[in-house]
Amino acid sequence: MNAQPVRLSAFLLRRLWQAVPLVFGVLVITFTLVHVAPGDPITFLAGDGGNEAYYREMRAHYGLDRSLPEQLVRYILSILSGDFGYSFNYQQPVINIILSRLPATLLLMGTALVLSTVFGVLLGLVAATHPNRLLDHLITAFTSMAFAMPVFWLGQLLVLGLAVQLNLFPVQGMVSVREEYTGLRQWLDILHHLALPALTLSLSYLALIARLARTSLREALNEEYITTARAKGLSSRVVVGRHALRNALLPIITVTGGHLGLMLTGAALTETIFAWPGLGRLLLDATLNRDYPLLMAIFIMVSITVVVANLLTDLTYGLLDPRVRYA
Repeated sequence: MNAQPVRLSAFLLRRLWQAVPLVFGVLVITFTLVHVAPGDPITFLAGDGGNEAYYREMRAHYGLDRSLPEQLVRYILSILSGDFGYSFNYQQPVINIILSRLPATLLLMGTALVLSTVFGVLLGLVAATHPNRLLDHLITAFTSMAFAMPVFWLGQLLVLGLAVQLNLFPVQGMVSVREEYTGLRQWLDILHHLALPALTLSLSYLALIARLARTSLREALNEEYITTARAKGLSSRVVVGRHALRNALLPIITVTGGHLGLMLTGAALTETIFAWPGLGRLLLDATLNRDYPLLMAIFIMVSITVVVANLLTDLTYGLLDPRVRYA
């Protein structure tokens, strides 16, 4: 029997087992912080015009009249049974609301992740292979500016410039409300609406990956195995693409995997600016409305996403670097 699949299976089981207390800890801490934060969800639901008796009745209806430890135990038991609760604000099961918003976020996040990774690596590659030249300085200046630019400011600039003034892209939304497209025309309409929010979300990550790729590639190009490869008569394209870039991708994968969970909820500002109907905007609305069950479900999903992303990152290491072993 091959030892590597056995080690891989044991590695996966161990990592999944280690993730259980981590997710549980996130659940307890998040539940406590959400419930002790200022603001009463009953005020948002019932308004300011109700009397105290009505408020007590509403708190009893949603279980908010119990002590915090009792609420926590009841919530954990409901999670274990597969019940993530009922949204205060939307009056729907939380899982249904999240599943309805998840495709929009996955589309936006996936597009931004692909754009930032591909173009970030390309820019870093160009800068690393032209050190201390004009192209290197221009790319460094661009990435520094892009990384320092606030997302909400960039999004508003793109809306004012490309959507309002030039009328090249829609201002908000995921589809054209006044049109009923189908088939290919519908997908083109979605991509048309996706362009600006994806560009806004991906630019800062692109700058980070480009700077990291440049640094990693420059370090890799100075290693002895690169000198040996060039001494063998290999072309610069083979030396950079097959040898240097493969080793330089390891820190890039680490950063990309670590940003998956952040991008899932970090798109809140972007989705708000462009009225994109995803989880980021849903998280913001749930926070403003003190929708405890919806907030908790989103946080749990984010924590699980971070755990899975880190696990996939570790597995990718083994594909890129044969020296990595799953102990």
